[in-house]
Amino acid sequence: MLKKVGEHTIKFTMPPKIINGYAIVGPKEGESPLAKYFDYILKNDTFNEKSYELAERKMLEQAIFGATDKANMLSTDIDILLSGDLLNQIISSSFSARQLQTSFIGLFGACSTMTESLAVGACLIDGEFADTVACATSSHFSTAERQFRYPLELGCQRPPTSQWTVTGAGCSILSREGKGHNITHATFGKVIDFGINDMNNMGAAMAPAAADTLCNLFKDTGTSAQDYDLIVTGDLGKLGSELLIDLMEHHGYKLGNNYCDCGQMMFSSSQNTFMGGSGCGCSASVINSYILAKLDSGEYKKVILMSTGALLSTTSSQQGETIPGIAHAIVVEKGK
Repeated sequence: MLKKVGEHTIKFTMPPKIINGYAIVGPKEGESPLAKYFDYILKNDTFNEKSYELAERKMLEQAIFGATDKANMLSTDIDILLSGDLLNQIISSSFSARQLQTSFIGLFGACSTMTESLAVGACLIDGEFADTVACATSSHFSTAERQFRYPLELGCQRPPTSQWTVTGAGCSILSREGKGHNITHATFGKVIDFGINDMNNMGAAMAPAAADTLCNLFKDTGTSAQDYDLIVTGDLGKLGSELLIDLMEHHGYKLGNNYCDCGQMMFSSSQNTFMGGSGCGCSASVINSYILAKLDSGEYKKVILMSTGALLSTTSSQQGETIPGIAHAIVVEKGK
């Protein structure tokens, strides 16, 4: 029996459960309004490693093993690790997978990777191809800056539309059995290009893809924004969130106070991040800390989690290409 509803959304007949999550962040993120929800806050950006790349890898490894520990599991209990990141050849994820010694599927959805991994993991479990899946991703301010923009040593001035790549990692453990929160639907997004070619204006580049995915989810499930306690996007930031609200209203859907963005939630206005947070670790750390805590407490009972990604590379930007966007969404309902 085909499990699709509408054109783009999957309805899980045996909803996989998010049984636990783990979030680790850098020192700047540890000063944010969400600080008390994180499992671990670094004392320094290098995590006592010789390079920022090694630090990011170490963060991701700790997130994966930390999540399995919280779920009272061994790493050998994980059937498949789904993970990706922003670095070339997703080296943070693939190198971390060496430590887990289980089946590994590398994903790249840029900053949409957290919900991409959750959606793919839910499909694997609902399809009875796996019992337990780890979904993880990471980013680091310093690794992303020197890969996608400029080396930090140059001290380049950041424009007002820019966002701050979150130093952080998160991992969710999905399982067929046990106590947890149910993933009931997944909507896989399309690649949408709004014609933006400014790599310091990611929010504007990703907002149209977020609007397209959210509209498709509403149409396919016959719901509207008012049917959810929370709708959260990954890292559109202040500008991208405002654009999303306008685009959704243009399509006939009004987003209310139940909408927020992880990039805006991550930092306070006094932290000088301009449009807010971005990066794979942005939604990963917020989802696996604050949002799971609110589901646990019962404050949220039905939420949409939608991470957004800008599908650019340094080569494409240098060649003047525009920046395509992608967004993947899942619906999570509080478990009994």
